[in-house]
Amino acid sequence: MTRKKILGSHVKRLLSGVSDHGKRHLTEVETDLLQTNLLLEEAIDKLTRNFMAIHDAVNAQQTTIQMLLDGGNPTPEQKEKLQAMNEQVSSYVNAAITSMQFQDMTSQLIDRTLKRVTGLREFLGTLGTHGAEVMPDSGSDEIVDLLGKVSMALAIQSLELRSVLRKAVSQKHLESGDIELF
Repeated sequence: MTRKKILGSHVKRLLSGVSDHGKRHLTEVETDLLQTNLLLEEAIDKLTRNFMAIHDAVNAQQTTIQMLLDGGNPTPEQKEKLQAMNEQVSSYVNAAITSMQFQDMTSQLIDRTLKRVTGLREFLGTLGTHGAEVMPDSGSDEIVDLLGKVSMALAIQSLELRSVLRKAVSQKHLESGDIELF
């Protein structure tokens, strides 16, 4: 194989590897951000429903409470209804707290996304650092050697980054049990 073909082969492999690595990590970043958005939408929806239910239950209790403040005696039915509303409010508050625990999962997704972006930046930095070593008057053998070193360094970085990043996002000890997403 001629030096020109060897050089072209190394450049092609390097550029293809950089492109594949970048696309793969950017796709994962996009996926993590979409999952984060879905989690936030779901959590906000649940929080809104629970806080509105708390508001409705408290408003329903207000009539009986006002009657008590005015010195009236509640009927057994009103006492029962007041007790039931108290239990409802506790249930809604617990559901709201559980919904807020989605923050932990979104935090994990954001942390993973930041690691991906940092890893990609370091990956590109390695490419830039090694690329700066190429001199305009470098011979083919020097360029082939440098491209081999760059390819090896980038492959190692890619494997290290991939091994650091977990695929699953999980929440432990929720009232409803353990949750693992994505």
